Amino acid sequence: MFEATAYAASGGAAAGGGMEGLLLQLPMFALIIAVFYFLLIRPQQKRMKEHRAMVEAVTRGDEVVTQGGMIGKVTKVTDTEVTLEIAKDIKVQVLKATLADVRSRTAPKAANDTKTTVTKS
Repeated sequence: MFEATAYAASGGAAAGGGMEGLLLQLPMFALIIAVFYFLLIRPQQKRMKEHRAMVEAVTRGDEVVTQGGMIGKVTKVTDTEVTLEIAKDIKVQVLKATLADVRSRTAPKAANDTKTTVTKS
């Protein structure tokens, strides 16, 4: 009984041909690769680009959060590191790449910003 079943299964597969099955599967593989690219790879690259821009834009006075969860105010910025003040007179150096978020940015003052009072007559 088992021999007849095995013979029938192997006989049908040999008649179908190997090349036709491969040609039918190639578009499916291409579709899977395209879905992975648009749903996983491309959004991750976009997030990495935004994070890199955020880290490069960190300036003195910004309040940041590290990946370890420390919150501090930036007191010094170098090419690869920032110095954070996490409490009064307690400063730590961390790598820029470990910054997870910038909570508040310091707005730069305008160069022509002067305190003038306007009086109405």
